[in-house]
Amino acid sequence: MTPGEPLIRWDWLLAHLGDIALRVGQHLVLTGIAVGVGLVLSLALGIWAARRPGVYAPVTWVTGVLYTIPSLALFALLVPFTGLSLLTAEIGLVSYTLLILIRNIVAGIRAVPAEVRESALGMGCTSRQVLWQVELPLALGVILAGVRVATITTVGLVTVTALIGQGGLGFFIVDGIQRFFSTPLIVGALLSVALAVALDGLLVRLERLVTPWARR
Repeated sequence: MTPGEPLIRWDWLLAHLGDIALRVGQHLVLTGIAVGVGLVLSLALGIWAARRPGVYAPVTWVTGVLYTIPSLALFALLVPFTGLSLLTAEIGLVSYTLLILIRNIVAGIRAVPAEVRESALGMGCTSRQVLWQVELPLALGVILAGVRVATITTVGLVTVTALIGQGGLGFFIVDGIQRFFSTPLIVGALLSVALAVALDGLLVRLERLVTPWARR
């Protein structure tokens, strides 16, 4: 950035609207895959941990270790095995969702009153029916709260995947830093924040829609 140059060059912005839309789409895809895969894995592990209390501590310990590894270090560890690929990005992104989601899933299931389970069993429901028709629906509010946190976290982490060539809005941030050009840097940063806020708002609406009993 040269002295006297404006922070945002609107001519650059107007000339790159198509590229911006492409990067927003990439960011959404990377986020969606990570949260979706993370939710499926977390449901399996969370249900298992909720059913077997002895499993919860080791599962959260392993996922906690993964969560504490800096993203750049994790990607660097994966690159020799999976290359500069989408798989590398998604392994890293998925691993950061697991701890958040598993904790919320287990907390939600365990918060279901014991008398509710006993009533369902007394009405002839099987353990599987109790899980899918009673426990998970009642735990849905807590689970979706975890999905919101995981989604916002992932939106921020996706920007880092630009360092391994996986695009997203981080592409503009890296490009701006490398060229000392503030416009793409600001565009990438602001759109990442806006995307996180927008997705959080959508998930809040979804939570209210699927858990009407939780409204005041």
